Amino acid sequence: MTQEESTVAYIPPTLAELGRVHFIGMGGAGMSAIARIMLGQGVPVSGSDAKDSIGLRELGALGATVHLGQMAGNVATADTVVVSTAIRESNPELAAARAGGLRVLHRSQALAAAMAEDIVVAVAGTHGKTTTTSMITVMLKGAGVDASFAVGGTVQGLGVNAAHGTAGVFVAEADESDASFLNYRPHIAVVTNLEADHLDHYGTAEAVFAAFEKFMDLLPAEGTLVACADDPGSAHLAAQAAAAGKRCLSYGFAEGSDIRLVPGSQDGLHSTASIELRADLLPVGAATTLMLALQVPGNHNLSNAAAAVAVALALGVDVEAALAALASFSGAARRFEAKGEGRGVAVFDDYAHHPTEVTAALRAARTVAGEHKVHVLFQPHLFSRTQEFAKEFAHALDLADTVAVLDIYPAREDPIPGVTSELITKELQKPFGYAPDSAAAVQQLTEGAVAGDIILTIGAGDVTEFGPALVEALNGPFNG
Repeated sequence: MTQEESTVAYIPPTLAELGRVHFIGMGGAGMSAIARIMLGQGVPVSGSDAKDSIGLRELGALGATVHLGQMAGNVATADTVVVSTAIRESNPELAAARAGGLRVLHRSQALAAAMAEDIVVAVAGTHGKTTTTSMITVMLKGAGVDASFAVGGTVQGLGVNAAHGTAGVFVAEADESDASFLNYRPHIAVVTNLEADHLDHYGTAEAVFAAFEKFMDLLPAEGTLVACADDPGSAHLAAQAAAAGKRCLSYGFAEGSDIRLVPGSQDGLHSTASIELRADLLPVGAATTLMLALQVPGNHNLSNAAAAVAVALALGVDVEAALAALASFSGAARRFEAKGEGRGVAVFDDYAHHPTEVTAALRAARTVAGEHKVHVLFQPHLFSRTQEFAKEFAHALDLADTVAVLDIYPAREDPIPGVTSELITKELQKPFGYAPDSAAAVQQLTEGAVAGDIILTIGAGDVTEFGPALVEALNGPFNG
């Protein structure tokens, strides 16, 4: 059993004990967030990455020492080295750190050290973590709580994915993909949903559920579990928490939710709902039915916002101030993010990489497109996930009008014999199917789109890079 999966709560080192901290792969979203936090806390930070990026340059401007390329000498002055699961033992910097007896921390352990003195709001779940963490952060800042935060994507409106605040509250996206969220010590644990995923790490769905049970058990006696009542896995976890005597706040559209959503309207990129709050959660005489209005589409985002309201209640933040702040939320990077338009066709990008997420993204796309068509450029992420969920991906993608499916983005995995994107496309009911030629797919999608339609790039790999190409093609000569 790894340390991350141990039943004993991880006790992080203090910031003083860390000394000079070096991040291997500092340009990644998770690593750059922790580096930014530590710089704000006065920790000497250095880091490396294979290629330059805006994020690296921003960290350099904040005082980090940045190395392009990875070599043993980069860790010569470090006391602590931080790695992610993606860093292999053969990495020259990690090998040098091991040989030199340096402290080596997983990024989750480093984040645990960065937030050890704060009230921690840890947001976990198979889907929706980044958006929900972003919403909570925007909500708290809008309500006057200067929280620290670390998110897996840039928060629109704040312009960064992490910052060190002054309120003694830390909002963190808790990654379950490798069980590293078990290194945190949350005071408020949010579970947006709980499904089988990351089976390359866990092996079975039962192991995924067991990890979330351990995550719930990390809550102290005075802690709060915030759980989605609409999701069977999350609701089951809430029932276990209640049976164990833990405080639990449920949210969602389901009858009996402590923070219950009543559907309102879906109009383009805007969505509304009424929120009915359990009476004893508010001061005597306070209104228990309030209005939630968002600038982002889809019931899944209304649900994410209800989770944020539950966090406000758990922290004692004024609910009306929280709702007013949520009304200003304009999204997180790569979560139904607008990339541009041409010929009246809008292009959006979404990070969805699990069938449930793809379904939510396409349902939101339907509300935006209205009576017009939705065209999708999809890139499967991981061979193991494609093998496990090929039919489910096809079923989700059939919510679109036309679909082009690129080759699998391997990320950290080696190919699995017989596992290709065609496992998905052979199950599709909609045109166009498998698209090994990405340039041809861009041309096909743009030539088939008319004013009012939308094109959505979907996936956790480099499919996001096709957004500008789609916009350029829409604004170029039209041969349709």
